[in-house]
Amino acid sequence: MKFLITGLGNIGDDYANTRHNIGFMTLDALAEASNVVFDVNKRYGAIAEMRLKNAQLILLKPYTYMNLSGNAIRYWLQKEHIPIENLLVVVDDLMLPFGSLRLKTKGSDAGHNGLKNIQELLGTQNYSRLRFGIGNDYPPGGQLDHVLGHFNAEEQIALPERIRQADEMIKSFCLAGPEITMNQFNKK
Repeated sequence: MKFLITGLGNIGDDYANTRHNIGFMTLDALAEASNVVFDVNKRYGAIAEMRLKNAQLILLKPYTYMNLSGNAIRYWLQKEHIPIENLLVVVDDLMLPFGSLRLKTKGSDAGHNGLKNIQELLGTQNYSRLRFGIGNDYPPGGQLDHVLGHFNAEEQIALPERIRQADEMIKSFCLAGPEITMNQFNKK
């Protein structure tokens, strides 16, 4: 079985380690823990490949910027002949408290431009996403600064454990399937 695991984010030093790049950060940690390295010279993004028991995981960090992530996802799904049910998108979510993790197999874009583009280009809302809560503790009109800002000191302390949990959910998604993963992890 082959899976496309995509972490959403934006390329460039200005965006490194920002809340909006939690998808990149999650995949970086998974690759590092698995001793695989991203090839940054692939079409539409950086790619790393790893095996997990009987599953082949293709990790994708799109270089198309967040709002055009669908281009990279569509390309790699087609190139690798991966069915849409084996796609998992790791994305930041303002509506969840910091560190909350929720797996969903379908749903609206909830105003997230990256998810909106993916939905448009894939022609469906029926793909899995792992929503990583970044919280919404910002003043009126401060959403953009919050999303593109860095995690505060307290969040930085908790972040490695929350990323590790997200990586466990990714592994479970590939080995046990979305239903078992949701039942096991969404309650926490």
